[in-house]
Amino acid sequence: MRIHLSSVFVDDQDKALRFYTDVLGFVKKTEVPLGTDRWLTVVSPADPDGTELLLEPDGHPAVKPYKTALVEDGIPATSFAVDDVQAEFTRLSGLGVRFTQEPVEMGPVVTAVLDDTCGNLIQIAQYK
Repeated sequence: MRIHLSSVFVDDQDKALRFYTDVLGFVKKTEVPLGTDRWLTVVSPADPDGTELLLEPDGHPAVKPYKTALVEDGIPATSFAVDDVQAEFTRLSGLGVRFTQEPVEMGPVVTAVLDDTCGNLIQIAQYK
């Protein structure tokens, strides 16, 4: 068994696609119209056949209170692995990304937390 798909709830799929591709560096994998929304996934360019991230619309009534509670408590919706958290922090900060947690060592990992502009906090992590 392996992880094939994970999702993050977004308030605007177009805005999310721009952020996750143009800023974070993922590439679009799948885009299938589904009424007013789309099945829209991105992947790492380093692993185009790997785990897909679904940019899932947050229209269900339970989602917005869930997302709000996570953000208010500073809890990331998901975590992405990077080779160098400090380098990504510098690169992304230069692109205007807002971080709620600057890089910090936490035992065997270095983490930072950013705002994805779509209603989520996202952690980036580097294993030392």
